[in-house]
Amino acid sequence: MGDPNPILDWEGIVGLSRKRKKELHRLQSDATKLWEAQQVLVGDAATVAREAGRQLGNFNREQVIPTVQNVYENRVVPAVDRGVKFSKHIVDDRVVPAVGGAIGTALTAWDIANAKRNGRGRANTVQLVAAAPEKKRRGVGTVIAIVLGVGAAVGVLFAAWQTLRADDELWVADDPLSAPEA
Repeated sequence: MGDPNPILDWEGIVGLSRKRKKELHRLQSDATKLWEAQQVLVGDAATVAREAGRQLGNFNREQVIPTVQNVYENRVVPAVDRGVKFSKHIVDDRVVPAVGGAIGTALTAWDIANAKRNGRGRANTVQLVAAAPEKKRRGVGTVIAIVLGVGAAVGVLFAAWQTLRADDELWVADDPLSAPEA
């Protein structure tokens, strides 16, 4: 076996004793053996790391994904459904009647103000409001749509808040993971 490191030519160094040259050769031989052993060790470590990755993938497929799906189906979906139903109830039973009443009151006040501006009295205004068909106003529909959209957004945010606030402890592991027994 030739000299693995031709840069270190111990024979060409002048002034070294034979004993010192022999010790340097032994040291270089030991370093070469150590280097080869480390290469084998690194190869073995890579094999172990690949196997650990494969096992982690198996664990993920067999344990983590089914658990996450179960939690999602049994906790998140029902909570979101409850939130959607609650927000629909709020919008249908509270927001729409309140907005409709407010818009009706505003339109009545607008009609009375127009009647007074045009010189008609209050009695004529009441008759005008009762007798005149309502005109479709482009601005009112837009306002209603915006209010309903805001109500729906509030309902969705409330549902998300209910979902996330109740399940804080859901993501904490019950017991720490330990190394598998060989």
